[in-house]
Amino acid sequence: MSDIVFVADFASEEQWVAGRSWAYPDGGPTNPGDDKLDHLTADPGHSRGGTFRATRRPDGLWDTGLLTTEESPEGFMVRTGDRLDTRVRLPVGVGAWPAIWTWRDGGNEVDVFEYHPDNPDLLELNNHVRPAGRYVHDDAVRPGGVVDLSVTFGRRDVVWRLNGRQVFADGRGVGSHWRAHLIVNLSVCAGRYHPPPDDSVDELSYAVESLVVHRTR
Repeated sequence: MSDIVFVADFASEEQWVAGRSWAYPDGGPTNPGDDKLDHLTADPGHSRGGTFRATRRPDGLWDTGLLTTEESPEGFMVRTGDRLDTRVRLPVGVGAWPAIWTWRDGGNEVDVFEYHPDNPDLLELNNHVRPAGRYVHDDAVRPGGVVDLSVTFGRRDVVWRLNGRQVFADGRGVGSHWRAHLIVNLSVCAGRYHPPPDDSVDELSYAVESLVVHRTR
């Protein structure tokens, strides 16, 4: 048996903090060392509606939407044994770098997913706690496509499912006492690993239609 312990309401200032995270140097707003053109913004139009947007700035950076449960009034954290289910609409524009991931105290990172439209059928799935990862190719993964993702943060095994089908079990897990905050964001690639947006593009976006966390009793 499991209970629903978290249902994302991206408009809630009790659940989510917008535009800053200690996963970025000094809490943000920029992170060029990670090949990002991000300039984090708390502007609600960039994240609070569940559509995470990035808009070009005159200085060459991009205002980008990020929400985290870190330092929010509720301070929700996922923990060992939890299952996170989410439905996302993937971005179309090259240079978009959407992700849902976990973070606490300089680590504890598990990537529910990362995606780059220049690799149109590929999702990146990674456990950085006990390093393991996989690139998953699937016909359902495509620019503008809607996918259901489920991740169980097991003690000895982190398991990812795509549209109900298991696609990766890492055999590593997160250990018995792991816990971490949630981050949902859209970054913009600077060009070292993936191409940046075309000069004619001024906005990128992707949507998180739902995000729910289940906890075993």
